[in-house]
Amino acid sequence: MQVQIEESWKKILQSEFEKQYFLDLVNFVKQEYQQNRCYPRGKDIFNAFNYCPFSKVKVVIIGQDPYHGPKQANGLCFSVHNNVSHPPSLINIFKELESDVAKPYPKSGDLSYWAEQGVLLLNATLTVRAHKAGSHQGKGWEIFTDAVIQQISLQKEDIVFLLWGGFAKKKGAKIDKTKHHILTSGHPSPLSANRGFWFGNKHFSQTNDFLVHKGLEPINW
Repeated sequence: MQVQIEESWKKILQSEFEKQYFLDLVNFVKQEYQQNRCYPRGKDIFNAFNYCPFSKVKVVIIGQDPYHGPKQANGLCFSVHNNVSHPPSLINIFKELESDVAKPYPKSGDLSYWAEQGVLLLNATLTVRAHKAGSHQGKGWEIFTDAVIQQISLQKEDIVFLLWGGFAKKKGAKIDKTKHHILTSGHPSPLSANRGFWFGNKHFSQTNDFLVHKGLEPINW
């Protein structure tokens, strides 16, 4: 089957697209989008890959679900469309950026400029029904995104993986820790951040320090 996804990723993931679980997933997603309001828009489902070709990946951030409110999800984890109010987790990400690398709090919550620099903003589940968090979990997306992480781990080296919260840490089980740089902390959601598990992790400066050490361009966060 044909999946509309950036060419380098298509080659790497072609075998996944042909597996039965993925064919079943496609049928489920098509039906959901026909019968319910779902996010992100169909053309944005694979934006994490389309903005960040395989050859450019330097950093991987793992999210859980797309936002399930109107006009929020744009296919990149933690990111929202321009002119959309910033969700609580994104607010805390930007606050940490302010204190860590002295970046002024941005007006736009669209993180596509991170993705274009080599940050793969990967949700574990790539679609969701409107106003129903987790509604597309357990349908096959997690198998697919595990395969994505595994291919990055196998085929690349010195990738920085940012694992925020228990869910992302479990998702990181497929990463070869001898080849890659893994940073973990609590989730940026208010529940975790307000208990002291997010602020001060300095993941953004640590990521850039590692990239520079490896002779790579740092990310302009």
